[in-house]
Amino acid sequence: MKLNVAIVGRPNVGKSTLFNRLVGKKLALVDDRPGVTRDRRESEVQLGDLHINIIDTAGLEVAEEDALETRMRLQTEEAIGMADVVLFMMDARAGTTPMDEHFAAMVRKAGKPTILLANKSEGKASDAGYYEAFSLGLGEPMPLSAEHGIGMADLYEELVKYDEEKRAKLGSDEADAIEAALAEDDGPLVDVDIEDDESEAPLYDPTKPLRVAIVGRPNAGKSTLINNLIGEDRLLTGPEAGITRDSISVNWEFRDRKFKLFDTAGMRRKARVQEKLEKLSVSDALRSIQFAEVVIVTLDVTKPFEKQDLQIADLVGREGRAIVIALNKWDLVEKPQEMMAELREKATRLLPQMRDVPLVPVSGLTGKNLDRLMKSVLDIYEVWNRRVSTSRLNRWLNGATQGHPPPAVGGRRIKVRYVTQIKTRPPTFVVMCSRPDDLPDSYQRYLLNDLRDTFDIPAVPVRMLMRKGDNPYAAKAAKRKIY
Repeated sequence: MKLNVAIVGRPNVGKSTLFNRLVGKKLALVDDRPGVTRDRRESEVQLGDLHINIIDTAGLEVAEEDALETRMRLQTEEAIGMADVVLFMMDARAGTTPMDEHFAAMVRKAGKPTILLANKSEGKASDAGYYEAFSLGLGEPMPLSAEHGIGMADLYEELVKYDEEKRAKLGSDEADAIEAALAEDDGPLVDVDIEDDESEAPLYDPTKPLRVAIVGRPNAGKSTLINNLIGEDRLLTGPEAGITRDSISVNWEFRDRKFKLFDTAGMRRKARVQEKLEKLSVSDALRSIQFAEVVIVTLDVTKPFEKQDLQIADLVGREGRAIVIALNKWDLVEKPQEMMAELREKATRLLPQMRDVPLVPVSGLTGKNLDRLMKSVLDIYEVWNRRVSTSRLNRWLNGATQGHPPPAVGGRRIKVRYVTQIKTRPPTFVVMCSRPDDLPDSYQRYLLNDLRDTFDIPAVPVRMLMRKGDNPYAAKAAKRKIY
């Protein structure tokens, strides 16, 4: 049983700072300017013996009906509806503002238990604002400093009271059953999002959520795609480019398989990224790629395979992630068969390092081919985890080197002796040969491409490392030279 806690307030009062403080990691982007947070972010946290689900929300703002700020407020109102307890934050240094009073009335109308937090109370400059907070009608304010951790013990004690009330309402039998289920859960109690250590996880465990990052240029339709996948307006969308800033994780299930989907900020060319906030957003997106297992590169089919698309796909390949290309906005294509043939030719020509990468025409707006997209994700994930036995590899190597022997360099032929797979995710092979530094790149590409074809390893990055074996007679030869 988890207590749902929503952090709300006007922009720039420190909501994301408190969220990061409670989670224990800098998951939410924080900046001095107001309005950094747009989508709501959730994370499961254990504070002592207290299990809570923290929801960080966008700053409450008044705007026109079709404005971006209005859509952000609707996300916040939904978070308030989900919450068992609302943490209403105000800036004690700035004092109460008309905006604070307006949204305090909205929170009172919601009828949810509310804790009033007077943030930035680390000095005497906050005293006047602290006493002004009584006028909001949300009870006695709690002095707090999310930046410095002041007042966290008092906040914990208040949350414990609401947690006990929730347990009492559920009833002792139901609470015991939920606690037993939590005790059997082997997963982490703290949701660290994309910072899970992949090396400690089993190589292939179908019971664990499959981490899928959706990346691409701004306004390619990434958030719309996720919303249609999960069947709800979970992420903020609109015609404006660059709406998404944080990398937001969403839990979802498809065909009895659990997924953790990561929506990321659009990545522009590096030369165009000048502002600090956009740099933080892109850094968050890059971190999502590093900790994902499969990456869906979303292309706007009206402007496909631009230079930035290719750079993003190449980055995914260099990180060793499995890749699927989603050709979004396919509902706008007039001649689909001709367009698909053209895009396949471009993918083969422009992404030679990713042979046979899956190209899936989809429409995030209408939901076209989303089942096919997720099937491609599952298929490529299995390939990414594929392991080939050493005996099969060496039979292949023997046939490959006999059909096309290694070249003679400096009058001496290079001997390729042995191959083995040392890891998966991505598949990585070590080839033992006599002079690895002298083996031409063209011959290494021949071996790599032939290995892909023989063992059916398309699209995913494959790493082939050339190594020189130890000479068992080298020590004896050195000893003879000494004497």
